Amino acid sequence: MNTIDVNMFWAGFWMYLGAFLCYSIFASIKKRGIGVVATVLFFAAFACHTAGLAARWWISTHAPFSTMFEYTLFMTWIVALSYVVILVRYHRMILGVLVTPILIVVLVMASMLPKEISRQLMPALQSYWFYIHVTLAALAEGAFIVAAGAGIFFLLKRSREGDGPSFPSRDFLEEIISRSIRIGYPLFTIGALFAGSIWAHHAWGAYWSWDPKETGSLVIWLFYSLVLHQNLRGRWRGKTLAVLSIIGFVIFAVSFLGNLFLGGLHAYI
Repeated sequence: MNTIDVNMFWAGFWMYLGAFLCYSIFASIKKRGIGVVATVLFFAAFACHTAGLAARWWISTHAPFSTMFEYTLFMTWIVALSYVVILVRYHRMILGVLVTPILIVVLVMASMLPKEISRQLMPALQSYWFYIHVTLAALAEGAFIVAAGAGIFFLLKRSREGDGPSFPSRDFLEEIISRSIRIGYPLFTIGALFAGSIWAHHAWGAYWSWDPKETGSLVIWLFYSLVLHQNLRGRWRGKTLAVLSIIGFVIFAVSFLGNLFLGGLHAYI
């Protein structure tokens, strides 16, 4: 039987989907009223998303990070919050087109995960380093997802002048990609690698054990290290940066889903 948190999750999912459809229509015909409807749906979905996380926290009596389902909900909440911040700062509803599709894809992935609530944390998770690790990693991966969404939009955008003032330019989208990666990289470095290693030492007695999840995190970190280095040198920009942001999301998705099939010390999360 679905609990209140899962019901809120499904309500938020369908409203995100409705927002995506409205944003897509808005991008095509540029009628402000449709954009407003899309944004209202998005904020309603975000409210349900937030309420679902809060309900799960209240029911379980601990922060909702202890399972892959909870982690995915929190990470997508970060993505949705990022769009809210971007909307407040730039006042461009059209940017919902680049956020909502990836939100929907990741939430579909979440829907296939076990949704049971753990009311008692296992000993390995009873550490403040675990919360630091998971929170910063989720913030970083949320930023990388925003970068991928902007990258997809960059590649799909038509290079013509008739898109209108509400339609983001490729320069603006490139800025979103670059800033998202620059925000996500240090958070991932500190959260996924350093805090994760300290937590692993406290939980399992070793800083690094080449667990599949640890190996995937290292691959992600090396990939974005190279992307950021080349971007800061002015080499990988424009279309190349957009493509790489999408590849980064694919690497993250493979690492995330691989955790379901390869087992290891992180198999429970």
